[in-house]
Amino acid sequence: MSLRIVVSGMLAGVPGQGGASWAVLQYVLGLRRLGHDVVFVEPAPATAATRDYFEQVVARFGLAGRAALLDPRTGACAGIDRGSLLAFAAGADLLLNISGVLADEQLLAAIGVRAFVDLDPAFTQLWCDAEGLDLGLDRHNRFVTIGGRIGSDGCGVPTCGRDWITTLQPIVLEHWPVGDRVAHDALTTVGHWRAYGSIDHGGVHYGQKAHTLRRLLELPRRTGARFALALGIHRDERRDLAALDGHGWELLDPGAVARTPDAYGDFVRGSWAEFGLAKSGYAASRCGWFSDRSVCYLASGRPVLALDTGFAADIPTGAGLLAFTTVDEAAAGVDELRGGYARHRRAARALAEDVFASDRVLGRLLACL
Repeated sequence: MSLRIVVSGMLAGVPGQGGASWAVLQYVLGLRRLGHDVVFVEPAPATAATRDYFEQVVARFGLAGRAALLDPRTGACAGIDRGSLLAFAAGADLLLNISGVLADEQLLAAIGVRAFVDLDPAFTQLWCDAEGLDLGLDRHNRFVTIGGRIGSDGCGVPTCGRDWITTLQPIVLEHWPVGDRVAHDALTTVGHWRAYGSIDHGGVHYGQKAHTLRRLLELPRRTGARFALALGIHRDERRDLAALDGHGWELLDPGAVARTPDAYGDFVRGSWAEFGLAKSGYAASRCGWFSDRSVCYLASGRPVLALDTGFAADIPTGAGLLAFTTVDEAAAGVDELRGGYARHRRAARALAEDVFASDRVLGRLLACL
């Protein structure tokens, strides 16, 4: 049965982040692929840069007439006009509100089933429960998280009194062919050195990627492998920049290699493998977070060596995807990839097809809502 679905998320609010755009596009394109009638709405001020990037992405993926840029201050829309958006919402079966970014009360009230989709497990729950922040959970009646361990034994993260539906990150495989050449002969990734404030709770520090990588500085020297990371890191982080350089880490400009969804895809497909960094808070919480970025590498036939956040309890590892918790395990993982690279490449794509394909992941999610 075809559903009418509103999806909301941040596609263009910070222009030039192709990877972040893909995290939202997988839901929109995946639901359309399943035959559902989908309208996308992004609440963001319609600055010239935001509107230009939004229009480019909408045109690139055939979403013209099915996407709206909504100014949260005025309620005015670009793309679909507000009246048409409200009319669609009034007949919609479901809202998937990614990170709860849509707060327009008129739109929310029009949709009966409103799902908050948590892409930042552990932090979302701790902000709500431990720090008392209002993330808009009360505006929703379904709660979804990509933290596969949230609410389970071994994960001490509070649930904020909600029953969380866990889901994997979907990928629309037709947009992610296997890479045919290695342009970056290195383990790569894309991300931010710091995203926002860390949290201390119950004697545990829930930190950022900066805190993770500081414990792994010796990896390039230990392995002799190239690590080329497209990290957004401020030039004032002088001590960390010097440490990374001194230990052989290469830094790339994420604004250059991942400025659009297509550029991001080219970078992923052209990499030898991914070094799957995670915020230290994900690992400390054992929440089971697994990156949408890593799923893109797997689909591209590029193996992933990822910090285990608890995901190894739910996702097959050992072929195509290798999990580590210590620098010794990470070094052993590099050796394993070198010794069986062709096998791990095939296994990476197979894992994406068997576990993360959007038809499977989104079909299961819809059945749970």
